[in-house]
Order: sequence, then structure tokens, then C-alpha cells
Amino acid sequence: MAHFSISPVEMVGSLWRNRGLVSLLIAREIAGRYRGSFLGLVWSFFHPLLMLAVYTFVFSVVFRARWGGVEETRFEFALVLFAGLMVYSLFAECLNRAPNLILNNINYVKRVVFPLEVLPWVAMGASLFHMAISFFVWFLAYTTLFGVPPLTVFLFPVVLIPLILLTLGLSWLLASLGVYLRDVTQVVGVLTSVLMFLTPIFYPLTSLPPEFQYWLSYNPLTPLVGLVRDALMWGRAPDWQSFGFFTLGALAAAWLGFAWFQKTRKGFADVL
Repeated sequence: MAHFSISPVEMVGSLWRNRGLVSLLIAREIAGRYRGSFLGLVWSFFHPLLMLAVYTFVFSVVFRARWGGVEETRFEFALVLFAGLMVYSLFAECLNRAPNLILNNINYVKRVVFPLEVLPWVAMGASLFHMAISFFVWFLAYTTLFGVPPLTVFLFPVVLIPLILLTLGLSWLLASLGVYLRDVTQVVGVLTSVLMFLTPIFYPLTSLPPEFQYWLSYNPLTPLVGLVRDALMWGRAPDWQSFGFFTLGALAAAWLGFAWFQKTRKGFADVL
């Protein structure tokens, strides 16, 4: 029986060994999403803009939500909202796809030589591509409306590291569970929808009563959204000590998810 390493080094080692395959699959994933559509990749620009316009209207006009600035405009509200949506969208997109990563690639399971563990990397790569487009839209809007962004904008890739690690760990876990428990797909869909409103995306955390702030602080997306907004909107660098501990926790979560996947993948062929 094949042995699948659970070493944390193997998480990155497998990606490096199969980098050509992963790049090819990411490109195929991105192209396949828009294949046959008239506008093609242009939809990747239109979709975030459309959702941004809808959410901005609902929360800034209908519910009159604000981030606390006295002279705050709807454009500022929209950009702060968009920064939070970028974090949530990457997380939710990867998690919603994770339970079906193996189920949608059954033919790969029969091939012992195919590295199944890279499939979450492929999903992550496609999601990062769409996040990059969203960031370009945000950057273009910010420079047009307010001028040059703060220098901390260059920290954006850095503060995404714990988000990427946490999402990968959960993706490996859910990809395995989705093989054995087909209801996982439905459960994850509901949870990610609920999580969107339990994360301070459409409202500042400080607008909630203290007891609710306490419970929402346990949501791992809460500090991640805050880190991204600090870097992009408010020119604040993270507290590096806290960021380091948070990143180590995300790395542990990634390794646990990877180890679970490697330990349980031996039974995939029997179930499928």
C-alpha cells in the first residue's frame, strides 16, 4: 500500500515538485470557468463591481451603515467594504469548492501517481487570481478617488499569508470529509453564508455590544479582515508579534488539515 507523508515539509514539497502540473491546472480552471461566455475573463471584473454596488447601496443607503468617520463618503464606505469582501470571497470560494474537489476528479483517484494533495492548491491559485483582479479594481478606484494609497498597501500579500494557510488547512479537511460524507457540501454552503454576516464585513466590530464583540473575535476572519483594511485603507502595519503567533496558528491548522487528508486518502478509491 502506498505511503503518504504527513510531514509539514511535504505540504510545500509536493507543491514544488508538481509546480508545473499545478500551474497548468490553475490555468485550465480559470479558462474553464469562462469558456463559452461572450465576455470571457471580463466577467471577473464585472462580478465584484456588481456585488460591491449592490452591497454598498443596501448597507450605506438603506441601512445607513458607517465605519465611524465623520466626513466619510459612500465611496470610502465602498472601498472599506470591498477590502473585507476580498478576504471573505477567497475564503468562501475555496471552502465551498473543497468538499467536491475529489468527487469531481474521481478519475485521478484511480491513478496512484497523481498527487491528489495538490487539488486544494489549484483551487487556491484560481481564487488568488480572482482576488488579484479584485485588488486591481480596488487600487484603481482608490487612486482615482483619493490619490496614492498608503505605503502599507505593499503589506497586502504579507497579511494574506495566515488567510491562505488557514483556508488550505480547511480545504484539505473538507476535501477528505466530502468523500465519506456527502452532506458536507450542503453544510459548508450554509456555514459560509452565515459566516458572511458574522464577520465584520458590512459593519465595524466596534458598533456591536461588548458581549457580541467578544464572541465575534473568535471568528478567524475577524482579525484577517482587520489586517487587510489596516494595510489598504488606514496605513497601519500589523502588530508583528501578534501577527507572528496568528500565522503560526494558521500554519498548524494547515498542517493538521494536510495530515488528515494524507491519512484518509487511502480509502478514497474504496468509497468512490
